[in-house]
Amino acid sequence: MSLFAVPQKVLDARPQPAKDFDFLQGRWLIHHKKLAERLVGCDTWGEFETPAANQLILGGLGNIDHIRIETGEYFEGASLRLFDKAAGLWRIYWMDTNGATLFPPVEGTFSDAVGLFHGHDQHQGVPVLVEFRWDKTNPEAPTWQQSFSADDGNTWEVNWYMYFSRLAADN
Repeated sequence: MSLFAVPQKVLDARPQPAKDFDFLQGRWLIHHKKLAERLVGCDTWGEFETPAANQLILGGLGNIDHIRIETGEYFEGASLRLFDKAAGLWRIYWMDTNGATLFPPVEGTFSDAVGLFHGHDQHQGVPVLVEFRWDKTNPEAPTWQQSFSADDGNTWEVNWYMYFSRLAADN
């Protein structure tokens, strides 16, 4: 899959937390469940699927994935994850065709199979706290969810779920 395969000795030499996202390497089908409107009490969900591909970069200290929707309005998005060795944490950046800019990062770590990542952003001009929750309890079917808080973390609204299924070619 990768043009630049990372030598195994380089991968093995990484600090253990730098291996937290190794499960995500490869090709996936993602089932999305996304709230139609955020932070307005909406309870209408849209569902769709996208193919995705993930590969290690920077000797395994980072990874990048890519999704594309070609039905309806064209959309591409990518996540860039970088492990900061000095801080011992991950930073996750998102970019997509809606603006072609990097969103502010969320940062955090895994505790066992669950990773929590927090950051600051805006939704329609309103400052929000953002939380990503990764669950790799089953690394062949991991899940991700995104939540926003517009009241400094007093209440949270989950607005997006993703359910990953590994494509057969990567089993």
